[in-house]
Amino acid sequence: MDSHDLVDPELLPGLAMLPALTFTAEGLPAIRQMMAMRPMPPAEDLGCRVDRHLVPSSEGHEVLVIVYRPHDLAGSAPAILHVHGGGYVIGSADTMSLACAALAIELNCLVASVDYRLAPETVHPGPVEDCYLALRWLHDEAGLLGVDATRIAITGESAGGGLAAALALVARDRGGPAICHQHLIYPMIDDRTSRTSAGPHTGHHVWTPESNAFGWSCLLGQPAGGEGVSAYAAAARAEDLSALPPTFIAVGALDLFVEEDIDYARRLNRAGVPTELHVYPGAYHGFDMVGDATVTRQAHANSITALRRALHG
Repeated sequence: MDSHDLVDPELLPGLAMLPALTFTAEGLPAIRQMMAMRPMPPAEDLGCRVDRHLVPSSEGHEVLVIVYRPHDLAGSAPAILHVHGGGYVIGSADTMSLACAALAIELNCLVASVDYRLAPETVHPGPVEDCYLALRWLHDEAGLLGVDATRIAITGESAGGGLAAALALVARDRGGPAICHQHLIYPMIDDRTSRTSAGPHTGHHVWTPESNAFGWSCLLGQPAGGEGVSAYAAAARAEDLSALPPTFIAVGALDLFVEEDIDYARRLNRAGVPTELHVYPGAYHGFDMVGDATVTRQAHANSITALRRALHG
């Protein structure tokens, strides 16, 4: 059976927009440059006030956090810390500006997007520590930002979802800051996932096993799937999932990550963590970028409903 035969027909046009890229150390700079050339809308066109904050770390570097605030947002509002995707090796907070602004407006909340350092230049634990620094900053500056520190959620897609899942573990084990909800969109959480472990019908589009091995190896500084990998790098490695925040997970049935995400949801549920899981038939990695498909609209509605419930009760 051809891999296209299982794709939702409404999602087939999206495969031209989201071709599978071949990642190599030599080709990575060109892929990053190509992404950086995509036009970004001016901040004033986003419908939000946009502020850029440089948060100093104890290691001497600064982490950029971009804050999106709807113009009519009242004080003591809920907030979301957003972590962008990109296989741990590409992407930036700026590339998600439209999505973050739309999220802030639709949910009437503040959205803070963290521009963590990328691999392979920065290996684990650098990226997740940048995310933890941003979470601490958002919590500590809640009063000045007009944020309710008891209503801070975290979200991310793909590698951003993997970092969000790892961040929840870090925050739990360090005693805070408190997270009211983790929202994981096709999260990349298991470095052991390969063609044989993922199944024959997954990972043929957009994000392949070869890309997965490259991204994980860059983050870990060693070949993916080996021994001694920290759960703070690959959340699926965690043995104890108890006392984590209520969780939402969404993934396509043809996504390379579908089985690792289903298993993570199962283990969260077994650990007593309230968990909502959605698996969308015929959907590949990144399918939610095809905005006119029925399954995409349903996925968006489910996601917003869960976030609204978590933030506004």
